[in-house]
Amino acid sequence: MSSKQLSGDVKVKRKFKIDNWIPYLFILPSFLIIATFLFYPIGTVFYYSFQHYDISAPFYNKFAGFENFVKIFTADKLFFPSLMTSLKWVVSQVGLQLIFGLLFAVMLNQTFKLRGFVRAIAFIPWAISGVLASVMWSLMYNEHMGVFNDILMKLGIISEPQAFLASTSSAFIAVVIAELWRGIPFFAITLLASLQSIPEELYEASDIDGANKWESFIHITLPHLKNTIVLTTLLRTVWEFNNVDLIFNLTGGGPANSTTTLTMYIANLAVNGSDFGYGSALTVISFLLLFVFAMVYLKITRYERED
Repeated sequence: MSSKQLSGDVKVKRKFKIDNWIPYLFILPSFLIIATFLFYPIGTVFYYSFQHYDISAPFYNKFAGFENFVKIFTADKLFFPSLMTSLKWVVSQVGLQLIFGLLFAVMLNQTFKLRGFVRAIAFIPWAISGVLASVMWSLMYNEHMGVFNDILMKLGIISEPQAFLASTSSAFIAVVIAELWRGIPFFAITLLASLQSIPEELYEASDIDGANKWESFIHITLPHLKNTIVLTTLLRTVWEFNNVDLIFNLTGGGPANSTTTLTMYIANLAVNGSDFGYGSALTVISFLLLFVFAMVYLKITRYERED
C-alpha cells in the first residue's frame, strides 16, 4: 500500500470519527440545560436528605445519615396520614378525571353544529393557571358571597351559608371538585386525539355484524385507547400526587390537616418550617414511591404491548 493511500485512509477514518461526534455536539446544549435544571436539583435533594439542614438554626446543621428517614417511619405522626390523604386524592382525581374525560371525548368526537366552538370552551379550564383557578373557586366557595351557597340556599338544600373550605367534613370534597374541573380537559384532549385515529371501517364492520354501540365501545374503542389511557393516567397520577398549588391556595392543608397531602406536608415543612433536610428526606420517599409505582404500573398494564 502506498503512502498516499495510507494517508487517504487515515483522513477517511478521522473524518468518520468527527462525523460520529457531530450529533452529540448538537444535543450538548439540551443536555446541559437538562443537567442544570433537572439532574442537579434532584442530586441536591438527595444530598440534603442525609443532612440536618435548617436555615433557621444553622448551628445545628450537620451530617445526619439515615436519621431523617428513621424519624419519618418511627416518630413522624403526620407522615402516614398525609400519605393516605395523597392516596385518596390521587385515586379520586385520576379516576373521576378519566371517567368524565372519556365521556367528554366521546361526545366531542361526534359531528354536530359549532363543534369547534364547544371543543374550545371545554378545554378552557386546562389553559387556566392554578393560582387563577384557586382564586375563582375560593370566591365561589365563599361563605358570604359565593355562588354555591346562593344556589343551594335558593334550592332549599341548606338553610344558612356554609364555609365549605373551613369544615373538615367538606373541605376535601370541595378541593377535589375544584381540581376535577381543571383536570378533566387533559383527559378529554388526549383521548379525543386518540379517538380520531380509530379507523371508521372498524365501526362499519361492527354494525354489519350486528354489534350495538356499547359492544363497539367495549371491543373497538377501549382496546384502541388502551395505551393512551395507560400513559395519561400515569402522567396524571404523578402530577396529582405532586399537586400543591390549588390545595395550598384554597386550604393550606387545613382544616385540621384534612387536606394535607404528602406534597402539601413537604411544602409546609420545608418552606414554612425551614427544615430543608427533613423536607428533602420526605421528597426522596415521595420520589421512590412514584418510581416504584410507575414501574409496576407499566409492567401490569403491558404498555405498548399487544395482548
